[in-house]
Amino acid sequence: MQCEKCQSEVPENEIYVHAGRKLCEDCYVEALSRPVTCDPGAVSAARASRDLQGQKGTQGITPLQKKMYDYMKEKGKATREETAEYMNIPWEDLEKQFTVLRHCELMRAFKDGDKVYLTLMEN
Repeated sequence: MQCEKCQSEVPENEIYVHAGRKLCEDCYVEALSRPVTCDPGAVSAARASRDLQGQKGTQGITPLQKKMYDYMKEKGKATREETAEYMNIPWEDLEKQFTVLRHCELMRAFKDGDKVYLTLMEN
């Protein structure tokens, strides 16, 4: 059988079904362990960790997160789909990166009409 997410060949007895998709063990575990974007405890922990390390602004974030931050700085706001396309990553991976940036209080999301936009926290 084939994992519907990563396309790996997997023996049939090692396939897991999640949300109607047949996944390998790695993709299944990843699907179950998604970070929660709006988590006050995670925001507090990220703030405390960054304060302890003396990190300000974008210090301490990954190059991928910095690219996403710089894109928002340039654009002002963008949908998840636009951002994922620009970053050339699946929206699931974009959500993980956004979650870290949200916990670090660098980015936020907001709804305008029927669309959800990402933007910098300062906007």
